[in-house]
Amino acid sequence: MNKALKIDFVSDVVCPWCAIGLAGLNTALERLGPETHVDFTVHPFELNPGMPAAGQEQLEHITEKYGISADQARINREQIRARAASVGFTMNRDDTSRVYNTFDAHRLLAWAKEKNAQAALKLILLEAYFTDGKNIADRNVLAELASQAGLDTVEASEILASDRFAQEVKEEETFWTQRGISSVPAVIVNDRYLISGGQPPDVFEEQLRAILAGDVETS
Repeated sequence: MNKALKIDFVSDVVCPWCAIGLAGLNTALERLGPETHVDFTVHPFELNPGMPAAGQEQLEHITEKYGISADQARINREQIRARAASVGFTMNRDDTSRVYNTFDAHRLLAWAKEKNAQAALKLILLEAYFTDGKNIADRNVLAELASQAGLDTVEASEILASDRFAQEVKEEETFWTQRGISSVPAVIVNDRYLISGGQPPDVFEEQLRAILAGDVETS
């Protein structure tokens, strides 16, 4: 049986199902055990590329974007909160929580990849946004979060003040869109299998074990 998994995780920092999916995926990978070698990479996807720097209130954003009522938005939010709790992720979102632009966060993640700190920074960014309500479009906040992942704060600030990694992020976004990724999270395994959505740990585990055994076509 093959014991290697190449996992490309396409997602956004303000995507609740991405936080749920990553938690479920990490639990599934833990269950596979240390004998399974995992090459894990995070890739950018912007749900709201035109979002202004100041962001937008959660309730206003959701009702406008999806054309649903405030009550429907609140019901959906509570369902997402429960799903997140089931995989050990805490979401503290309400009507006035803000949705932010994530382009700088994706640039920081691209840099973190070079420093082998991408996976750690991704989790920190998700928790900072969904659990702690931090402004992940604020470059000072991002630099501080980078330090929590073991990265140099000064270098992080210098990168964010420049346009470094901007082209790389745009090219990656285009690459995945051209490959048919239109919603996230999208988990691409071994450059061949796609597992879509914020799946529970059991689903991820079942799919990954089948892929390792070589007897599944995941879509």
